[in-house]
Amino acid sequence: MMSNNSPASYNTTRSWSVSDDSLRRYVFFASESCIQELLSASDSNRDNCSGNVNDGWKVLAFEDGVEISKRRSGSATFHAFRSRWLLKSVSPQQFITVANAIDAAKQWDSDLVEARYIKDLDENLSIIRLRYGENAKPLFRNREFILYERRETMDDGTLVVAIASLPKEIAAGLHPKQNNSIRGLLLQSGWVVEKLDDDSCMITYVVQLDPAGWLPKFFVNRFNTKLVMIIENLWKEAQAHPSLINHEIG
Repeated sequence: MMSNNSPASYNTTRSWSVSDDSLRRYVFFASESCIQELLSASDSNRDNCSGNVNDGWKVLAFEDGVEISKRRSGSATFHAFRSRWLLKSVSPQQFITVANAIDAAKQWDSDLVEARYIKDLDENLSIIRLRYGENAKPLFRNREFILYERRETMDDGTLVVAIASLPKEIAAGLHPKQNNSIRGLLLQSGWVVEKLDDDSCMITYVVQLDPAGWLPKFFVNRFNTKLVMIIENLWKEAQAHPSLINHEIG
């Protein structure tokens, strides 16, 4: 490891060559933590939407079975957002086909100019590149994300998709920045899809995004609206295309 006093340590664009085995070990470790956080977020406050449970989540809105919550994470500038829906007439298997990094990214902003799986580390573990263009909304304009995506099925049948950015040094080694794009950070994101007794499922979507080092407060209301729209649009897509598995868009 480099000493903190080494001149090279101040080079923020430095990248390291990393083997697939080392990358796989890192992502398994990082994603395991993300999976546990997602499961915790889906379990907390499930039967009490009034916000009285002291689990860190503050319920911002609850209407027609849709809950939007926010939780501060370690710093005043970092917030995690959660959307929870009870979806009727769609199975977990149907919804999980569109509950992935690429399909969700298309819903965040239509000016997604590139979204592709750049490396498969395992059957359910992949590295993804997302790139937004100059015409995207300010939150995503000219930003690029290098993410991992891990899918797991729990013993009770709950499906979890954990998504987060790779460290910038590793990301630079896998895919150098292009066209003066800005490397954004998706600190934590993912889906928990729980099967219910009938042909329905409970969807929990969590996202913690820090694209530029700071998330202005006025984006909170936009997040609330977007979280609802993303699940609604993917729900419709899952119903229309129950067997769709999207691994790449042009």
